[in-house]
Amino acid sequence: MSDGATGLIGTEAGAGPRHGERRRGIDRVIVLLEALLRHRAPMRVGDIAKMIGAPRSTTYEIVNSLLEAEILENVGTEGCVYFGRAMHLFGWAYSHHNAHYRRIIETLDKMAAETGETVQLCGLRGNKYIVLDCRDSSGPFRISSDVGVEVPIPWTASGRLLLGHMSEEEVKDFIPPDDYKLPDGRVIAPAEFFSDVALARQQGFSETAALADRFTWCMAAPIRDGHGAINKTLCLVLPVDTPEARRSELLALLCERARGLSLAGS
Repeated sequence: MSDGATGLIGTEAGAGPRHGERRRGIDRVIVLLEALLRHRAPMRVGDIAKMIGAPRSTTYEIVNSLLEAEILENVGTEGCVYFGRAMHLFGWAYSHHNAHYRRIIETLDKMAAETGETVQLCGLRGNKYIVLDCRDSSGPFRISSDVGVEVPIPWTASGRLLLGHMSEEEVKDFIPPDDYKLPDGRVIAPAEFFSDVALARQQGFSETAALADRFTWCMAAPIRDGHGAINKTLCLVLPVDTPEARRSELLALLCERARGLSLAGS
């Protein structure tokens, strides 16, 4: 898909540097990269400008700087850009020089091999849930996940754990009202969700069935940081008709491995 080229894109007239706008420029770089991440595909520079609400000339200037740094690269012949190899190197550096993250990845690999089920590392990004990393099921009923796609928190088992530090009022303020509506049109009652958050906090794990996908059973266990806070979860995604005995066995394994990854006691 990508030719890896980083040649500059023709800048429109009047797109010279604007001194004194460094802070706004940095903010726009971040917004631009976020837009590409959410779009999950190459985009034309003009379309990026529309998406982020920035002048085309400013967007061309930013894109050309990012092309020079190999943070972006040209894709195809129609003026599209997407993430470049420097982004891969940044990600590689994070995953290989963060000892805790390396342990998490080793656990994902091991659990996927042991169980044959889909294993995920999950967290929050703003007021949305995301899968941070995933190992897909090797079984006949394959459940796969899109890493980095933002999903409403109430749709997920992990979300019920990740909000455990919040009061009910804080959760109300944090979750957009539309996020209680599931893809098939069903609506989760906010009071039911608040009760689920409290239960997850009490029991130290969370399970949901047939929410975002009617065919899946999800279970999540907390990975605590050095202060005891939960900002990541270890998850298993199973077929919804998995026998109860098998689910209980997998839940025990999940909680054990999550405790082993935690940096503070529960």
